[in-house]
Amino acid sequence: MTTIKINERTKTGKAFMAMFEAFFKGVDGIEIVETDSEKRKKEESLYDPEFVKMVLESAKSKKRTVIDPNDIWGSLGLK
Repeated sequence: MTTIKINERTKTGKAFMAMFEAFFKGVDGIEIVETDSEKRKKEESLYDPEFVKMVLESAKSKKRTVIDPNDIWGSLGLK
């Protein structure tokens, strides 16, 4: 058995995978065991679920501080 590692995020990797699927789909003895995109779907989020929840809730909240880029310290009430 031979293992070939292909980076599916690159232009060349995408082209190779498309060619591979076109030529070798259904051929005995050749198979794709796992692709990067399938692996990502299986994995959970890289972020802590509590952090994600906090960010999503704060995005919905109307309680915000708007910062003026010309007067940052004044916007924060620190002047």
